Amino acid sequence: MASFQISNFESQIPAEIIVASIIQLHDSISKLESLRPSKQVNSLFTHLVKLCTLPSNIDIEALPQDIKDIREKLILLCGRAEGLLELEFATFLSKIPQPLNNLNLFPYYGNYVKLAGLEYRILSENGVVQPKKVAFVGSGPMPLTSFVMATHHMKSTHFDNYDIDEAANDVARKIVASDVEFEKRMQFVTRDIMEVREKLEEYDCIFLAALVGMSKEEKLKIVAHVRKYMKAGGFLHVRSAKGARAFLYPVVEEHDLRGFELISTFHPTNEVINSVVLVRKPIFQN
Repeated sequence: MASFQISNFESQIPAEIIVASIIQLHDSISKLESLRPSKQVNSLFTHLVKLCTLPSNIDIEALPQDIKDIREKLILLCGRAEGLLELEFATFLSKIPQPLNNLNLFPYYGNYVKLAGLEYRILSENGVVQPKKVAFVGSGPMPLTSFVMATHHMKSTHFDNYDIDEAANDVARKIVASDVEFEKRMQFVTRDIMEVREKLEEYDCIFLAALVGMSKEEKLKIVAHVRKYMKAGGFLHVRSAKGARAFLYPVVEEHDLRGFELISTFHPTNEVINSVVLVRKPIFQN
């Protein structure tokens, strides 16, 4: 492990130092027998997240191919570990009284609160204040964005949460079932979003989770499919990553979102990981 102290840096850190440390962490993570939450797993991923949120000027596209290959493997490992962490906490919450009042037990809950607040501000500044119906694609067993949005921001909005994993949706349903009024506004649909067509016309805004489409090609296919079937004038909210954060999540650039009107782009500089790109399907097509 690199010996520098993360807390001591206030200015940008040379890319080669960050990349070398990330490679070391990838080696350690890839040797783990399991990615299920444990003291060792949690420590490695916590260190990785802190490393990737340090101020740096890393250009992912400029990295050597062998580093790009490691990045792709690391994103897959992160995705699996994140899913297992969410499943463990969601299963725990589903078995206790008032689980919706204990979401803060999740280790990264604060990040989700900040990200959701930021995303809602961007939406509201562009006229999406209390949408009638939204979709969240890739909601997982613990759809914290939907929970936070529905509780604190979009208090009358109906949420359809899409995930391909029925087991994940089942746990999420159990959490929501603890609140009858909340349950009326929150549905969980087990479908591959590529199989959803006319239904997409119903949504004022569609959120695309960062880990939906693990490769650039796969993600852009999903974006193109959603664009084809969503309603004209509807908003698509895409999570991305920039700089070292792109070792954790796939990247979507503004120019990747062809056929949309670019509304807003935001790249965090604090502990929030995901970038946000908001686009709108034109009302009048060329």
